[in-house]
Amino acid sequence: MLTTDFVTGSPSWLDLGSPDTGRAADFYGTVFDWEFQSAGPDAGGYGFFRRDGATVAAVGPLTEEGASSAWTVYFRTPDADATAKSVEQGGGTVRVAPFDVMDAGRMACFTDPGGAEFAVWQPGRVGGLDSASAENALCWTELHVADPTAAYAFYRGVFGWRVADMEVPGMVYKVLSTAEGDQQAASFGGVAPLQEGDRPRWIPYFAVVDPDAVVAAAERGGGSALMPAADVAGVGRIAWLADPFGAPFAVIRPDQPAAAA
Repeated sequence: MLTTDFVTGSPSWLDLGSPDTGRAADFYGTVFDWEFQSAGPDAGGYGFFRRDGATVAAVGPLTEEGASSAWTVYFRTPDADATAKSVEQGGGTVRVAPFDVMDAGRMACFTDPGGAEFAVWQPGRVGGLDSASAENALCWTELHVADPTAAYAFYRGVFGWRVADMEVPGMVYKVLSTAEGDQQAASFGGVAPLQEGDRPRWIPYFAVVDPDAVVAAAERGGGSALMPAADVAGVGRIAWLADPFGAPFAVIRPDQPAAAA
């Protein structure tokens, strides 16, 4: 279960790059009841999504040339510079070299060998998100790539992740866990084979009470349903969505709802 007890390799931050942060804030406010809070005049338009006083995600303008709107998952690291070297040694690409975000922490952006983008966060004043696995908060992360076995080998080399293969209809799903703690309790995401016509990416899942209502709200707000709400045996009710600018994300009502972190 994803929690805010962050350890090396666990998802600790999440942000959205958008061509229109104002409209994005309106959309996610409608869908998840999030409120936008600016990070200040020196933050270049970056700000936080908050719910019940807790930071659950962030949003900022697109900064990389040719970038399209997308969510980026950040994984905790004690040393962003060392992680950048591990990424390169493993065949990945450093898109944005490690740099300090004022006194909040240190970050870097990468692309794995399969083409999926991700980032790391070395905490300073900001340790990470305030809430995880609570209602309308991040609860799972999922990597979709052409070669799940090769992808896992790369991330194991970078973060020391563990894996457990789970048989599901039509494929083997790789459940990821951090290197520390009980493997099942430390699970935070999975790796699935890439679907035809899709591109490699990390997808954030948000815990919700009513996936069908979220789909309806997203469509009213200018988003679209990539996969209508459906029950997955032993997992929960899931829907895949895209915001008005095409950034994909997923929602889930788990069969066994997790306690708020």
